[in-house]
Amino acid sequence: MKIENTFGIDVEARALFTYDSEEALREVLSIIHEQYADLPLLHIGCGSNLLFLSDYKGVVLKSNIQGINLKEETKDEVLVEVGSGEICDEFIAQAIQNGWFGMENLSLIPGQIGAAAVQNIGAYGVEVQDVIEEVKGISLKDGSEHLWKQNECGYGYRQSIFKEELWGKYAITRVTFRLSKHFEPKLQYGGLIKAVEQAGLSEQNLTAEQLRQVIIDIRKAKLPDPKEQGNAGSFFKNPIVSKEKAEQLLSQYPQMPHYNAENGIKLAAGWLIEQAGWKGKSLGPAAVHDRQALVLVNKGGASGHDIQRLCEAIKKDVYERFGINLEPEVNFI
Repeated sequence: MKIENTFGIDVEARALFTYDSEEALREVLSIIHEQYADLPLLHIGCGSNLLFLSDYKGVVLKSNIQGINLKEETKDEVLVEVGSGEICDEFIAQAIQNGWFGMENLSLIPGQIGAAAVQNIGAYGVEVQDVIEEVKGISLKDGSEHLWKQNECGYGYRQSIFKEELWGKYAITRVTFRLSKHFEPKLQYGGLIKAVEQAGLSEQNLTAEQLRQVIIDIRKAKLPDPKEQGNAGSFFKNPIVSKEKAEQLLSQYPQMPHYNAENGIKLAAGWLIEQAGWKGKSLGPAAVHDRQALVLVNKGGASGHDIQRLCEAIKKDVYERFGINLEPEVNFI
């Protein structure tokens, strides 16, 4: 069975199952435990953050759980439970229409709601952990249900408990978000204020719809459409370094983009890659995108190993120039 993935790499699994409810998932798990007990099990979303190095010699699961349920509402906030199979960007658009705010900066990030909670997706100064209230999941071992409050999810920069100790042990089924009924634009990151002004808009009178469109326009200008050129969006995490390391680099590169982070100074991985000379360069059928060096692309016919070789070459050159180890955001399978 062919595995969907945004890199457009031709890979297959021994078996692939989808489910549209918790009950259906438990039925599927019964079949898997009976017929495929000796094979590994992988849960995916839209394959937007995965790099397959070969065919998957196991079983793939995918959620199609839909539904947007308003659980609670006050004059200031709403609690909204969303099925893990919903497309994240489509939910953001609907939330704005409904007057529920807080996720605008995450517009156009590909993938499903469940994967967003696993990956702790983020962009332009906002991470999905900022608006998550709780996450529900079902054990792939025995079908039991579990609920994690936000502070139990182990969230960090592109990190969660679901990517670490619980990786491969649970399927996320539903995510509850706490969203505001009062729109407050977050414009302090990634040149958003400048982009808003260039769009002829006023920071003071900006609407959520306008901010969403500005972010969509930025992403479309910088990032290739996976349907046209295989990619997984940002391939590397932005590294966080000590204040001392950042000051050392700034003395050599005063124009280096840098941002305050909880545990140090966050640098722009795309800038580091570009300075190392990789922007727009190819290594066989794999390449660094010519408009955004943070994105690796499949020029056509690339294997997972081709992308991996490019990744390692970039990491080597960035380390030699800056003394920084880049860490992939994409999961290697």
